[in-house]
Parts: sequence; structure tokens; C-alpha cells
Amino acid sequence: MPFTERALSTHLFVNQRLTAPILHQIEQAGIRSVEIFCAKQHFDYSNPEQVRELAAWFRDHQLQLRSLHAPLYKDEEWGRSHSSATVNIAEPERMRRLQSVDEIKRALEVAEHIPFRYLVQHLGTSHEEYQQKKFDAAYSSLEPLKLFATQRGVQILLENIPNELSTPQRLLEFRLYTRMADLRICFDIGHAHLTGGVVPDFEALRDLVISTHIHDNRGDRDDHLFPFQGTIDWEAALRAFAAAKNDFPLQLELRDHGEFSQPLEKALEIFERLEELSVAPHS
Repeated sequence: MPFTERALSTHLFVNQRLTAPILHQIEQAGIRSVEIFCAKQHFDYSNPEQVRELAAWFRDHQLQLRSLHAPLYKDEEWGRSHSSATVNIAEPERMRRLQSVDEIKRALEVAEHIPFRYLVQHLGTSHEEYQQKKFDAAYSSLEPLKLFATQRGVQILLENIPNELSTPQRLLEFRLYTRMADLRICFDIGHAHLTGGVVPDFEALRDLVISTHIHDNRGDRDDHLFPFQGTIDWEAALRAFAAAKNDFPLQLELRDHGEFSQPLEKALEIFERLEELSVAPHS
């Protein structure tokens, strides 16, 4: 299956405030859709002024807001400002969990001003250990969140992340345990490379995958390198993707480490290389 849709996460610009000129650069580059990363120093979904500014821009342009990445923290400092800044729907302590649910609802309210299709959601935090009570907590969180999202035309996607709650096997188990048969997956290739391996993890989830996060690493850190900078076998990965029944974009979720003077231009080169690889004959 050739990949015809280019999508980009604004994670590439996460250390800057997301503005109309940044979105315009993405559109001018020929990218059709974006995922906005909900980090308050970048996109403060609770700030009416910033939401209005971006909503006005989207109304006048062809670039589509495909998805939001749910917030990981409530502050502007990656959770460093205070101990309760982390957003975690699998938090067993009820009050903290409800505060996380409320924070995610604020992000979902963006759909009332800028329509989007998907909210990408983590199940727990990085390196979190598995406990049954955390599954129960996540279920208690997702029930109201799914209703809130559906009312705004949004579907929640769970993402595989490096923890014991979000391995492919645990995600499938969670789906059965909660009887949420409509839960679908955003497959993060970099996270899979850090855990069970890209191809086996994707094969386990492929019938549920309807979005992706594409980035690289060297198998030791989740550093969101540009593809071909790390050790992922991209030929094998794209061969596995091509066998999937669902149509999904190659959505780059990159980090600007300052190595490229024009990171957006580099992203376009990466799209071309991935697309060429996806249609190349495989031995």
C-alpha cells in the first residue's frame, strides 16, 4: 500500500509557541494534515486567545487538524513545577485521576472551535508498572472521556508507550477487559523499537491501527530522532505497514535537536525516502 497522506505532529516545534505562521510553513511545505501536541508552553488548549487565533487560521486554510495529542502535564515545564502536574488516566488515587480527566476534557473542548477526528491518549506514564487497579482506574477515566469526546465528534486512540500497561498484549487485554471494542490504536514506531520490536508489536496491533507516530531512536532512549538517524529497520517496518488493512498516514513525530538548520525541509526529505521505500520491491 503506498502512503499518500503526509501528516506532521507539531512536536517538531514543541519548544515554541504554536502560531499561525508555523502552521502556514507546514501548509506551504505541502503537508496535508497535522497533529497538535498539547504541551502548554507550545499549545495552551485552555487559553481562549490562542485557541481563537488558530481556529481563525484553520478556517481560512486547507491544512487539516487531524488529531490532538492529549496533554502529558498540566504545567509549562514538562511536569517539573509541582508533584501533581502529571496527567495520568491510570492513576489509582481518585482525586488525582479526576483532575487528569478534567485536564483532558479541556483539550477535547478545542474540537468545539477547531474540529479534529482523533485524540491520542497514553495509558499511564512512561515506565509505569502494571497493576490491575491501574486498569480499573483507566477504565473509570475513559468511560466519561469517550462520551465527552464522542459528543464533539472525536475518537480516542490509545498509544503504545514504554510501560507495562501499554505493551501490545496489555492494550489488547485492556480492550477485552473493558469491553471497549471500539478502541483503536495510534502506533508509535519509536516506542515499539524500545520495547518488543517494531514488526512484532505492529503485527499484534495492526488491525486496530488507524494512526501513527513515526520517529527513530537507537534502542536506548525515546529521543524522537528523524528516521534513518537511529537503528530502526525501515524497510521491514514499511513492509509490515503495507500489509495492514487500514489506511493510515505516515505521521512524523520528531524532535528538533538543533542538528538541522531547516528541520521542516529535512522532514520533507524523510517523507520522500519513506514513500520511496514503501513502494520499492522487497526481496
